[in-house]
Amino acid sequence: MRTCAAAFVGRATARDRLPLDYSPASLRIVDSLVDGVRRGGAGGEGARGALLGLGAYVGEVLVRRAGAVWVDFDADQRAYFGQPVGVRMPDGRVWNPLGKVHNRLVAGAPEESLHTFYLTLHGRARRVRPSTGGHRGGGAGRAL
Repeated sequence: MRTCAAAFVGRATARDRLPLDYSPASLRIVDSLVDGVRRGGAGGEGARGALLGLGAYVGEVLVRRAGAVWVDFDADQRAYFGQPVGVRMPDGRVWNPLGKVHNRLVAGAPEESLHTFYLTLHGRARRVRPSTGGHRGGGAGRAL
């Protein structure tokens, strides 16, 4: 996925000089790019490739800035997330940046912001508590 993200950044920055520098602030640009794909009809292989590149970029921001690592999902995780790969945060939570980009495309709502997604995840260590059957994570991620 790192290679996919780098290829996407190379194409995007060569064509439009977008400041995609793997910073958390650059995720605001990703929000705008996904919104542009949605306004453009979001159809065809070109859109699918752009969304993969954007998802890889979001994941790579988590890797470079929040200490995540890329992981191949097991069969249960693939079924849950609908993707073959994601990232594992230092606290053990697993997240699906490719799916999060898809959610932003479909919903187009501020609550699906990729920038906010990063801010929500970064640096949040999960406390170990006895299981009470509570919340297990959002639609884009799940603690395992």
